Amino acid sequence: MRKRAIFAALTAAAALGAFTVPAAYADETVGDIQITGVAVNGGKNIVVGTADTTVTASVTATDPSGIWDADFHLWRGTDPNNPDSYITPDQDTTSADCVAAGSTTSTCSKTFTFEPDWWLTNADAGTWKVGVDVWAEDDSRTHRDAYTTTRLQRLSKLTANAGPEPVGAGKTLTVTGKLTRANWDTGAYAGYTAQPVKLQFRKAGTSTYTTVKTVNTSSTGDLTTTVTASADGYWRWSFAGTTTTPAVSAAGDYVDVQ
Repeated sequence: MRKRAIFAALTAAAALGAFTVPAAYADETVGDIQITGVAVNGGKNIVVGTADTTVTASVTATDPSGIWDADFHLWRGTDPNNPDSYITPDQDTTSADCVAAGSTTSTCSKTFTFEPDWWLTNADAGTWKVGVDVWAEDDSRTHRDAYTTTRLQRLSKLTANAGPEPVGAGKTLTVTGKLTRANWDTGAYAGYTAQPVKLQFRKAGTSTYTTVKTVNTSSTGDLTTTVTASADGYWRWSFAGTTTTPAVSAAGDYVDVQ
């Protein structure tokens, strides 16, 4: 059975049965081995909707004898020996995929799969610490509990609709929309409430959107406002994002002003 999400609380651990948190150790390096870089998902935030999402963690390391293997773990909390949450790679019991860049340096990688329909919950969104172990051919080794961090976010969606279409110059134009994000507790999308979202306009024949005003989403994630129609162009909503939710902009809705 693959180990993935393991929560430090004893009650959660009991609920998971066979899942156990591997023992954590203090940062340690034995020999000449050195880590030169660690990245999860290519250094980008991990954004997960309601379907499984797989990302790659990689470490580049060097040792005079060459690199043999590597492993990773993601965790949350303040104590690596008692983490709030703990995730191990899909290939938890197999060797990493190591690609040599010469006789001394290799980049080793493994994958992590985030599964909203199994273990992922809304509370898991946020910053995770990235632990890494690397072994050299001569038994040199290094262990780092928190070499870097990665951010896990709930996928967001945003719509926009402006009307009436067409509209007379100087007349009132109503722009509506909705901001939603993945709810990992229910497996569906739900409105993101009380969030500031920018209404933007791009005049026909130009390439740049300009912010007209900022509107907060309702208790259901809905947006609505009115503006005065003055020129042909595209209207859209744009959300800057939060630590748990990525930025998103709606597709522009074209309005013909007559």
